[in-house]
Amino acid sequence: MSISIPGRVVVFDYGEVISVTPSEADRTALAGIAGGDAEQFWPAYWRHRNALDQGTLTIQQYWRGIERELGESWEDATIHRLWLADFRSWLTIDHDTLQVLLDLKAGGTRLALLSNAGRDFGSYFRHGTLGDLFEQVFVSGELGTVKPSADIFEHVMAELGVTPEQTVFIDNKAENVEGAVALGIAGHVYTSAADLRAYLQGLAA
Repeated sequence: MSISIPGRVVVFDYGEVISVTPSEADRTALAGIAGGDAEQFWPAYWRHRNALDQGTLTIQQYWRGIERELGESWEDATIHRLWLADFRSWLTIDHDTLQVLLDLKAGGTRLALLSNAGRDFGSYFRHGTLGDLFEQVFVSGELGTVKPSADIFEHVMAELGVTPEQTVFIDNKAENVEGAVALGIAGHVYTSAADLRAYLQGLAA
């Protein structure tokens, strides 16, 4: 069933909205490649992530920072394996959310993607099949700023040629949605595809 929201752009986050949370098997495999204690690995993984997503760290610098924090000594091949396992873990798409996107597209609703992610995700977002759904794709690592900073939302709206009143933002993190709402953008904290569909159908009505 198509969803038509004329005069507005719906801007979607990617991770854990369009994509599913990396599986426990993926997480175990990644920590296993790192070779350290998972209880030490995951805090280090997330502690450095914001800088990677902001584009102030390269992929090599990101993993080497984790390596130093864990007291490990990784060969270059291990860095490649870590990157591949991590990248792959974020690629599985939630089929129900995908159907919401397809229904919005079928209804002629304008769509854009805004993700806190490293530059390496830009090509996947734009040139995989997801890219066909979005008018524009915005990747924090390419822009040098991350959600929920006001400047990233202002950049997106300027590029799309819309006002806050013409913008709808969907994200699984409340703080990111709050950052958008503070600018006058309508926001929805994603919890499930069913709740998302109900929210969007309410806007369409």
